[in-house]
Amino acid sequence: MNRNDKVSMVEQLNERLANAQIAIVTDYRGLTVSSFEELRRELKKSNADIQVAKNTLMRRAIEGTAFEPMTESLEGTTAVTVSYEDPVTPAKILTAFAKDHPELVIKMGCLDGKALDCAEIEALSKLPSKEALLGQLAAALNALPTKLVRTLNAMPSNLVYALTAVKDQKEQ
Repeated sequence: MNRNDKVSMVEQLNERLANAQIAIVTDYRGLTVSSFEELRRELKKSNADIQVAKNTLMRRAIEGTAFEPMTESLEGTTAVTVSYEDPVTPAKILTAFAKDHPELVIKMGCLDGKALDCAEIEALSKLPSKEALLGQLAAALNALPTKLVRTLNAMPSNLVYALTAVKDQKEQ
């Protein structure tokens, strides 16, 4: 790889990281090409990319970005997964893939400039997806007015029941 190719690769990596919400560093040593391509296809479905690059080039691309805490984990065979929309989905995909393929080892991640260790990435993967969270929010917002209407409706009903009870008592 000549100098111009290296410069363009660093620029490309830097651009990807500038637009990313989350980046996760993995070690893919021992993973077959077909398995790696399967992982790449799964990540592509959720608007995420996995990139293999030399560690020195990756360090240069990370400089000056919110993902600088990742430089400490750039050793050995390294692949970096970046997601541009949803930080939960790539964590889910990588965690599930690592369970099925023990060759893939999640080293660390970075979200909003904060370093995430393996346990935090696994916790992130257990969160509901963005769509599920939006559905829960919509259900909660819908439940509030419904409960308010029921409560407001119950007050006159209770008054009517009390008046009816008093009337029945006086009639006896």
